[in-house]
Amino acid sequence: MPLDEIKISRAIIESYKDKLVKALDVEVAIVGAGPAGMACAYYLARSGKRVVIFERKLSVGGGMWGGGIMFNEIVVQEKAKKILDEFGVKARLYEKGYYLADSIEAVSTICSKAVKAGVKIFNLMSAEDVMIRKNRICGLVLNWTAVQMANLHVDPITMRARFIIDATGHAAEVVHIAEKKSGIRLKTKSGKIMGEKSMWAEVAEDTIVRNSKEVAPGLYVCGMCANAVFGAPRMGPIFGGMLLSGEKLARDIIKES
Repeated sequence: MPLDEIKISRAIIESYKDKLVKALDVEVAIVGAGPAGMACAYYLARSGKRVVIFERKLSVGGGMWGGGIMFNEIVVQEKAKKILDEFGVKARLYEKGYYLADSIEAVSTICSKAVKAGVKIFNLMSAEDVMIRKNRICGLVLNWTAVQMANLHVDPITMRARFIIDATGHAAEVVHIAEKKSGIRLKTKSGKIMGEKSMWAEVAEDTIVRNSKEVAPGLYVCGMCANAVFGAPRMGPIFGGMLLSGEKLARDIIKES
């Protein structure tokens, strides 16, 4: 049977339209498909939650793809190895307490497992604002990344979720929007974004897990975003804390809901 280009186009448009419509009202919306965001989404979806991720870039994985200085190896510590084991990512012992993993295998496997658990990922889409009702952040205002890059005046669409998670890394993009526009005091010492401190892996790997929590009513943080918001150090190319952060926040949200 000959291929019909119009049928191909129709199939893509109809399928994507249906997927996007279903994503407009869900339990959890995550901005950023880095390791923390995808791990969090995986554990939430596995528990039965309806979860969507919006990623502004073409590819998922955040900084994990590049390992350290584009050497595509990552390090995880002992207590995070169990997460790699659960995902089925091969971890090799470097020396006591330090495990290595191939960053390409890690990203592709975590993404695959998240999608197969039920997570819907929308790439090339950015959150440009939040929706607030009764002093609670309850949705995202979305537009195509290409629209922002081209500086076009094109109006966005809006989606609703009970839990909004900022997993945008160092930039803490959603929290910055909420702080600037909502007038809501953040649950930090200053009531504002504290800003990340210089690299200190030992401290950062612990604080990133503790800081993965609600930062404003309805708005949560995980991954490097958590340390950027609460004023803790960065950690460099060790990714155990990222995975543990996503797992911890997912566990907290499951209990809360």
